[in-house]
Amino acid sequence: MTVGAGGGADMNTHQARNALGRYGENVAARRLTAAGMTILQRNWRDGRSGEIDIVARDGDVLVVCEVKTRRGGSFEHPMAAVTPQKAQRLRDLAERWIQAHGGAPPGGVRIDLIGVLLPQRGAPAVQHARGVA
Repeated sequence: MTVGAGGGADMNTHQARNALGRYGENVAARRLTAAGMTILQRNWRDGRSGEIDIVARDGDVLVVCEVKTRRGGSFEHPMAAVTPQKAQRLRDLAERWIQAHGGAPPGGVRIDLIGVLLPQRGAPAVQHARGVA
């Protein structure tokens, strides 16, 4: 059953997906911080083409992180979710973030992907792929 216009099953599915994504982003942010990175911003939107999940600094490198979260048993592994088109969009967003925040740092920019896989039981499995795009 599907109910349109902001109610019922569609709304519940959307809210559940958003909650899953927020949880995965929180897990990813904790992992980055534990690895010594500084979180600069979360959920940055440029008003045109999307959102950067996490912007961080790793030494003198600016890191733009895409976070993909999936429940165990999902059809697609989170790391498979970045298509060439998505990678280009991330590069474009990173460029706009740099323009809006005073230029690139001395160490340049890196785009990372963090996959968070939530099993039926136990702690989430986190994979951090550096320099994916």
